[in-house]
Amino acid sequence: MTYKGAIVDETGKLNNFALEPQVYVDEQGGRTGFTPYAELLNGRLAMIGFISLIALEVFTGHGVIGFLQSL
Repeated sequence: MTYKGAIVDETGKLNNFALEPQVYVDEQGGRTGFTPYAELLNGRLAMIGFISLIALEVFTGHGVIGFLQSL
């Protein structure tokens, strides 16, 4: 027997945890997780960082560790 969305068992106890919620899948496909957009963005940012480190070494004559020690 159901009573306002809950189930009452044969002893008269109210069990409001017996009904499971409606399960649905969000079909919008956000921009989180391992998506092609995120992988492209991460790759491009890594390339920018790598080129920046090479430019830092060319202009200062020191690597990253040497540059940080001279500060």
